[in-house]
Amino acid sequence: MLESGCKALKEGVLEKRSDGLLQLWKKKRCILTEEGLLLGPPKQPGPPAAEPPAAKIKELHFSNMKTVDCVERKGKYVYFTVVMAEGKEIDFRGPQEQGWNAEITLQLVQYKNRQAMLAVRSTRQKQQHLGQPHPGPRLRSASNSA
Repeated sequence: MLESGCKALKEGVLEKRSDGLLQLWKKKRCILTEEGLLLGPPKQPGPPAAEPPAAKIKELHFSNMKTVDCVERKGKYVYFTVVMAEGKEIDFRGPQEQGWNAEITLQLVQYKNRQAMLAVRSTRQKQQHLGQPHPGPRLRSASNSA
C-alpha cells in the first residue's frame, strides 16, 4: 500500500525521455495505481534503502492525462507517449513483454469511466433534491377513468 492509500497494480522500471536538449533515456521506477502513474528513482542495488522521499516521486494523475499514444515497437522495446491534458507529451519505453502501455491505457479508461459514473450519480442526486419530477409510470386519477 502506498502513502496515498492506493494499491500498486503494477510496479517495475520504464525509461523516460528527458526534457533536456540531449533527450536522454533515464530509468524510472514506475508504480501504476487506480489513480495514476508514480515515477521515482530506480531502486539501487545493494542493501535495502529507505523509500525515496515523496519530493522525488512524480505523479502523473489520470485526471490530468488525456491519452496514451502508442506506439512503435523497435527491437526489444515498445515506445509510447503519455499525453497530458495541458498538451505536454511524456515519452516512455520499456520491454515489449511487460505491456506497460496497455496497462496504463486500461487503467486510464477505467478511471475515466468511474469519473463519468460519479458525475451521473451526482446529477441524479441534485435533480432529486431539487424536486424535479421523476420520470416513471403515471397513474390515472379515478375521475378520468369512468
